[in-house]
Amino acid sequence: MIKKNKFKEIDFDIFFYYLKNYKKAVILAPIFMILEVIMDLLQPKLLSRIVDEGIIKENLNLIINTGFTMLIIAVIGLIGGIGCTIFSSLASQNFGHDLRNDIFKKILNSKFKNITKFSPSSLITRLTNDVSQAQQLVLISLRMLVRAPFLCIGGIIMSFLINLKLSLIILVIIPCLLLIFYHFAKKSFNLFTIMQKKLDRLNLIIRENLAGIRVIKIFNRTDYEKNRFENANKELMRSSLEAINLIVKMGPIVMIIINLSIISVLWFGGKMFLNEKIKVGEIMAFINYLMIIFMSLMMISNLFIFISRAGASIERINEILKIPSCVKSKREKFHQTFDIRGKIEFKNVFFSYDGSLSKNYSLKNISFKVENGQTLGIVGTTGSGKTTLLNLIANLYQPTKGEILIDGINIEEIEPSILKNSIGFVTQDTLIFSGTIKEIMKWANENATDEEIIEALKVSQIYDFIKTLPDGLDTFIGQKGVNLSGGQKQRLTIARAILANPQILILDEATSNIDTKTEMDIQKSMLKLMEGRTSFVIAHRLNTIKNADLILVVNEGEIVEKGTHKELMEKKGFYYNLFITQFAE
Repeated sequence: MIKKNKFKEIDFDIFFYYLKNYKKAVILAPIFMILEVIMDLLQPKLLSRIVDEGIIKENLNLIINTGFTMLIIAVIGLIGGIGCTIFSSLASQNFGHDLRNDIFKKILNSKFKNITKFSPSSLITRLTNDVSQAQQLVLISLRMLVRAPFLCIGGIIMSFLINLKLSLIILVIIPCLLLIFYHFAKKSFNLFTIMQKKLDRLNLIIRENLAGIRVIKIFNRTDYEKNRFENANKELMRSSLEAINLIVKMGPIVMIIINLSIISVLWFGGKMFLNEKIKVGEIMAFINYLMIIFMSLMMISNLFIFISRAGASIERINEILKIPSCVKSKREKFHQTFDIRGKIEFKNVFFSYDGSLSKNYSLKNISFKVENGQTLGIVGTTGSGKTTLLNLIANLYQPTKGEILIDGINIEEIEPSILKNSIGFVTQDTLIFSGTIKEIMKWANENATDEEIIEALKVSQIYDFIKTLPDGLDTFIGQKGVNLSGGQKQRLTIARAILANPQILILDEATSNIDTKTEMDIQKSMLKLMEGRTSFVIAHRLNTIKNADLILVVNEGEIVEKGTHKELMEKKGFYYNLFITQFAE
């Protein structure tokens, strides 16, 4: 069911905002279009003169002179059309460029919890297809918003100047056509919105299949994924056909009205000609102006339909642009003077992903303190909230209730860039962007020298492998490190974090894909790195955090035990059972 006011609620302020820097192009495009419209409106009048005063009266000179005038007018109109195309294209391309940039910046600068409400495929569709729709609307509007109304009004004026009685036919037809156009445009808005959502779904399946092609082949799910893609593709096709069929239905209705109006003009015009109240050339000119009016109304209808289609895209774009960006620090002095040392304290922290104060908390009443330079180990069963806790430290999410303090300052009052630059995070899911090894490493520290990069690679126990590659540090690594093993990718992400030289180091099962011997070698190398830095370590193998200054045992979002390895083993509680079970294995 379509809401009656949905079409009227489209927010077009986005166009005024992004086109204000291109006023010259926005003004010149319509001016050139007006020039083309004036030339088009002169042609039928000159043609009627050739018929009535040239051909019928056999005045060859008038035919030649008028024909030459029509040629000049056509050239001027062509210049106007070219000028409008150039400036409208300039405005639309710059509009698309700026809008796409701002959407991308908004995605990067928004709070993590806000942007994860949208699927990656939906964000890609909004950045590409939806922006293209809005861009096309700018291009078409700068041409049609001037051309169509001016042609319509000009055609009506010229028709009245030719014959007042015949022009009454136009006054009856135009309101009928405008009502039909508005009705179809309003109905099409909802259909185009559905179509964009179906496109989101198709893009999601494509993205998942391209990223997970290896898993698909391993589990022999090729046929299943083919069917999934085919079903999504059919749904997109059906929604597209539904929208197209609606537009197609409008064509015959409009053509019937146009043909009836032409027949009416010929019928009444023929009678008037027999009574010598109108000339043949004037009837021809009137029909030409009638066609110009209809053509302009068709342009207006197409513009309405395109606005409804682009309106669906604009609505989706605005959903992204209206996401609040990361709030700047409340204390501007932190921008230059605040230097994070690494003392971290959680005070009665509760957290739920939906942000509501409900019983559905992922973390409940978390309180602990870590001094600068200490190492905190976090253990617990799968889904207990370990990674969520680390995400709060990195300020990817904000506490639903309670406080997180860094060096005595609430984390919400610290300039985000300062906080992010002070944290090195090695995630459980290794993510590597495509590029050379050197480029991947410099992603963490763009000013790093080759010597510093090599040292970081040595610490993570991967440099011996890189030396064997033909291009060494200049070896190109594909998307998500497709040409590396799981262990190699993990060691590369560890090296990247080391190179960032952070004050706070977060390791979320950073060595889960590495064999025990290599892990022990890395741990020995990283002990030196962790000196003087506050470190948070989630480790599947509990023997890797035995030397931590403090160990938190998390279960179902709560800290059930805390203490050193020795203290926890003496308690013979949750941690003791985990350790003994793992040791037995």
